[in-house]
Amino acid sequence: MFRVLVSDKIAKEGLSPLLESEGIEVVEKNVSEVDDLDSYDALLVRSATQVTDEVMRKMPKLKIIGRAGVGVDNIDVHAATERGINVVNAPSGNTIATAEHTFALMLALVRKVCQANQSIRNEEWNRSAFQGMELYGKTLGIIGFGRIGKEVAKRARAFQMRVLTCDLVLTDEEAELRGVTRCERTEIFRTADIITLHLPATPETKHLINEDTLRIMKPGVIIINTARGSLIDEAALKHSLEIGHVGGAAMDVHSHEPPENYDLVKMENVLATPHIAASTKEAQLKVAAIVAQEVLNFATGKRVENSVNFR
Repeated sequence: MFRVLVSDKIAKEGLSPLLESEGIEVVEKNVSEVDDLDSYDALLVRSATQVTDEVMRKMPKLKIIGRAGVGVDNIDVHAATERGINVVNAPSGNTIATAEHTFALMLALVRKVCQANQSIRNEEWNRSAFQGMELYGKTLGIIGFGRIGKEVAKRARAFQMRVLTCDLVLTDEEAELRGVTRCERTEIFRTADIITLHLPATPETKHLINEDTLRIMKPGVIIINTARGSLIDEAALKHSLEIGHVGGAAMDVHSHEPPENYDLVKMENVLATPHIAASTKEAQLKVAAIVAQEVLNFATGKRVENSVNFR
């Protein structure tokens, strides 16, 4: 019997490949509540469970860890690799949800939707206080042109925005095909009206948005982050917002989740959500189904497609 522990809440419909397979036992319980961790072959998580080296040490039979989502920040991938444990994710499952949330934040921020909504809830009628900005004709800088960045670009073109992007593997030919302009990151910082981040959290991308990069951005620039909180130096961003150099910021991800200090997200020109970009019914079903199928493939000796540490 191949035993699978599902430690976080994952859509049951998505788990059906495992639930309906003979020879597979699925137990849905948090790792902290399980006494027989040493009997499991696979572990499925979302973002809540921290899969540390200590957790893996308690699971000597563990062969594969499935992350129902894209980021694997909550998994010690290095420790897993050293132990020969395959780590798989679902890189395509939440692409549309995150791209749509990026635009939801963008539109809500530039049109002051949340402030206007709160005002009318307070039984006020103050139309002149909520003059916004159109996206039409503005320059959008997309930093990171993977699956999500490409979907954001499609939507930006529908709004007739000029799209700049930088990505190491993007060719000029593909950029032209997608209707975007490939350029250096510095050019995006200098010329974009709105900058949106779609990069993984790595040592190289930590605090990509910092005091120096903020200083060269256009006055009034808008910054959107639905990728990873570590991409932004939040103290530097807060200062730029306070002095009016940055016109506004919207973020779904934060350097600490939940934030240790809420001063930044309480600012009038900041819109924040609690890491919900991928939280749609459709996305959660897709990521669950993808990672469940990967674990089933592994259990039955078939090739896995989305390993992050073994190819």
